[in-house]
Amino acid sequence: MIIVARKNITVDQLDYIRERIESLGLRTHISKGVSRTIIGCIGDEARLAGVSLLSIPGVRSVHPVMRPYKLAARDFSADRTSRVQVGNRTFGGPACLVAAGPCSVEGAEMMAETGRAVAGEGASLLRGGAFKPRTSPYSFDGLKEEGLRILERVREETGLPVVTEVLDPRHAELVAGYADMLQIGARNMQNFALLREVGRLRRPVLLKRGMSATLKDLLLAAEYVMSGGNMDVVLCERGIRTFGGEMRNTFDLAAIPWLKLETHLPVIADPSHAGGRRDLVAPLAFAALAAGADGLIVEVHPDPETAASDGDQSLSFAEFADMMRGLQVFAEAAGRSL
Repeated sequence: MIIVARKNITVDQLDYIRERIESLGLRTHISKGVSRTIIGCIGDEARLAGVSLLSIPGVRSVHPVMRPYKLAARDFSADRTSRVQVGNRTFGGPACLVAAGPCSVEGAEMMAETGRAVAGEGASLLRGGAFKPRTSPYSFDGLKEEGLRILERVREETGLPVVTEVLDPRHAELVAGYADMLQIGARNMQNFALLREVGRLRRPVLLKRGMSATLKDLLLAAEYVMSGGNMDVVLCERGIRTFGGEMRNTFDLAAIPWLKLETHLPVIADPSHAGGRRDLVAPLAFAALAAGADGLIVEVHPDPETAASDGDQSLSFAEFADMMRGLQVFAEAAGRSL
């Protein structure tokens, strides 16, 4: 249930509404926009049945939220898109943000070289996996904490906030100690223990859609994080598995505008995993911005042919530069900037 406040509501009236609802065992979430304030009621709404909410001073209207995801629903925010601050960058604002870097942190020199290159071409964030989920137990699975230290040093040099993946609730605090944003990968989208842990940590979360997940599943995964108190969630469409075998995944382009209508959370796209081929990355990135995405996460490597993981879908520095130049046109057409 959401309560829409009157425009002239006072601080005392807002506090009273919160106290009245919380005294019945529910939680409240306040969202203040330019033109309205919303009080979200979270919990067993049956406890509000005997309360005349409309008679409380400062209340303009009361509306039920019928969707199973409450906090992630569009109705729960006073603004069209929530803004998520990551370091000195903001998802959901007028600029489309691009996170770029290798699939895996392979060493200090290659990471520094990549950081300088992507920063020079306009990237907003640095990506790189210190802990890597791999289908085969014999594949390179990251440098662990040493990889996190490398990312930290590159951030100091380039000024780019760092987004990196966390795989295990036991590692969440360690990763959060180094990273500006925690990535929950496709394989872990429904790792509910991990979702609850990153909800507790209050670090911005990049939540990727699972390869077999519906959009409802994705929003309910976001709800796990948000119900823990962490409202800073960015959703990522990265393609799903279908009967097609020509590409690594099928890029669900329609998911982007659907999510933008259904939720207030920022939505970005991962064209690298969607296509699985470097020559498909730029066209898919252009399509994502045209469809309304708030940004991208792209794999970039100094020498893709020797990459420890995902070399086929990683852009070279020159290819990344070309993509960024092309993106400018699509961002401007969408009324955005890079």
